Amino acid sequence: MPMIDALVQQADQFVASLEHPEELLAVGSALVAAALVVLSAFVRTMIPLRWLAVGSNAGFIVYGLVHPVPLMALLHGALLPVNLWRVWQMVRLTRRVAASADPRQMEIWLRPYMRSRRLRAGVKLFERGAAARRLYFLAEGQIEFPEVGRTMAAGKMFGEIAFFAPDGRRSSSARCVTDCTVLSIDAATFRQLVYQNPDFGLEMMRLIAGRLSQDVQRLQAQAMAAQPPAT
Repeated sequence: MPMIDALVQQADQFVASLEHPEELLAVGSALVAAALVVLSAFVRTMIPLRWLAVGSNAGFIVYGLVHPVPLMALLHGALLPVNLWRVWQMVRLTRRVAASADPRQMEIWLRPYMRSRRLRAGVKLFERGAAARRLYFLAEGQIEFPEVGRTMAAGKMFGEIAFFAPDGRRSSSARCVTDCTVLSIDAATFRQLVYQNPDFGLEMMRLIAGRLSQDVQRLQAQAMAAQPPAT
């Protein structure tokens, strides 16, 4: 049968080509790259997925250069630096969050993902009962929360309770007492960061839990101070 003979001939040619080191390298690289692509379908988090993409890019580049297939080498040569850059961004973000137990450092490690606004004294950032669509950090100035009778100085995160609350509504309004510089991150960007790097989300939850614990301790201390002395 001509078809079977042709297949046998191609198989013989393929086996013979493997006797050459460069062909063996090309085929091995392509097989490893293909295996990494298949493995990436079972990975749920972004950092391992990006590393698998880096490995598959490298394998296909070697195959494209050795075989040669210029288009394949060019395509994966363009994708490789993109995947390396994204891995570096996510790893750097996680390390910065994990290295800081102080929420005041949020300005440093989240600034690339936040939008900065300069607000004049008297401007209301949000109203009580409004939908919480952004998480805020006060870089400069002073913010007042009239309904709870609290004023906040620069270097702190705020709006996080409503941001994660089930109803997603503000429990108090926020007004600038002085001229302020406010950084904010929207819910979609925050979810994307958590999806890309779950370790980032866990560290953020740890920081927010620490902030809530401090608020509870402060309120307990105020309640005890307000109690009349025992007779």
